[in-house]
Amino acid sequence: DARARMAIDDFCDEAEQDIADEGDHMVFAQLGRVLKHPTGYYESQVHVDQVGELQTVTDDDVIYGDWLEGVSDRNRTTRFKGYMTFRKVAQRLDRKAPRIAARTLRRFLRRMS
Repeated sequence: DARARMAIDDFCDEAEQDIADEGDHMVFAQLGRVLKHPTGYYESQVHVDQVGELQTVTDDDVIYGDWLEGVSDRNRTTRFKGYMTFRKVAQRLDRKAPRIAARTLRRFLRRMS
């Protein structure tokens, strides 16, 4: 019947959400390590957002977010080259994603048996 197919679809959605949530936590933790004088505003704007069918971690296009990341035109003309928080976290999250998905899969295997 269609229960297995539904469980697979649900697993994919849930695994993607779990990975995105972990990315959100990782960005927040990294910002806690690198921001020199945090006001809390920037961190409050970081969240998981649905973009099409994908989950993504975003800073909600905070005006100085590109500068903090190091991808602004301003970074080329100042000493500050950015924290590269999202890029560093994305690399670490790519390595962690299979373990996160495997943990999520265990919950769904019970449903399929």
